[in-house]
Amino acid sequence: MPDGNEIRSRAIWSGTITFGLVSVPVNLFPGNRSEHVSLRMLDEDGTPLARRYYCPSEHRALDSDEVVRGYEVAPGKFVVVEDEELEAIEPRKSRDIDLRQFVPVEQVDPIYFERAYFLAPDGSTKAYRLLAETMEQTGRVGIATFVMRDKEYLVAIIAENGILRAETLRFADEIRAPSDVGLPEVDSVPSRTVRRIEQDIAKHTEPRLSKAELKDRHAERLLALAEKKRKRHEDVVEVPVEEEEEEGAEIIDLVEILRRSMSEREARGRARPAKRAGGSARKATRKAVGSTRSASRTGTRKAAGRSTRKTTRSGSTGTRRGTKKATKRGTKAA
Repeated sequence: MPDGNEIRSRAIWSGTITFGLVSVPVNLFPGNRSEHVSLRMLDEDGTPLARRYYCPSEHRALDSDEVVRGYEVAPGKFVVVEDEELEAIEPRKSRDIDLRQFVPVEQVDPIYFERAYFLAPDGSTKAYRLLAETMEQTGRVGIATFVMRDKEYLVAIIAENGILRAETLRFADEIRAPSDVGLPEVDSVPSRTVRRIEQDIAKHTEPRLSKAELKDRHAERLLALAEKKRKRHEDVVEVPVEEEEEEGAEIIDLVEILRRSMSEREARGRARPAKRAGGSARKATRKAVGSTRSASRTGTRKAAGRSTRKTTRSGSTGTRRGTKKATKRGTKAA
């Protein structure tokens, strides 16, 4: 069993549950994790693509120091919020879970639950066990707030089998009412129909929930498909992991593109039946030549576009930046 220091180092947050004169030191651990299968966007040659902020009015990608945050107060109208202003309204950092009130457990609808965490005792377990047992026997849930990673969370602290669990809660304005989604009004149902449904439910009733029912079957099928294609060497592309080049340092090597395209097609050809080898080689050759021509045209167009934009921006960048700063100062003054 891990010791106290190891448990504390694995916790994502540590602090103290406080209410009245009671203080209970605890460590916070995630109660669930996201295990979804993600797919990367790739170029035709297998290169992973990167996302960048793009300005549609200036037709160019933006650097991080050119991006500001804004709150949309009306369609097309924003209030710019500076980083210093965001820092000023951040919640005060604290190591306390401020337990505000206790309510009956049935008063907290599961629809408010967002994410589960376990609260483990930090050090002595006496106060922790006493609080958990008392809450469980009285059927009470604690409503509290705490700050983690510069964000304030509203949580429900629940006791089950001597263990405290914290469930982050959605706020009241995030919950929809049945009328908001257009659900019909509840009508009376004939008793004969109710009895028939009860019989169907009884046939499918199990003593406990099976974990086998809680599987992402789509993710399993996707992983099986990817592994099957990997073993067949089918549609497998591999590119060297390189650092991002600075904007304007784009270099197109036609020989490298041709070599990479041919090697990939040859690898696929070896994985296919021999009778299709001739057709695969001809297809790879045509595709490689097409890729070379396309890359040549793309490189020419990009080079010409960069030259034109560079010439145009050299005389107008200063004017644009000056105008932006003047507009920004005018907006703040207003």
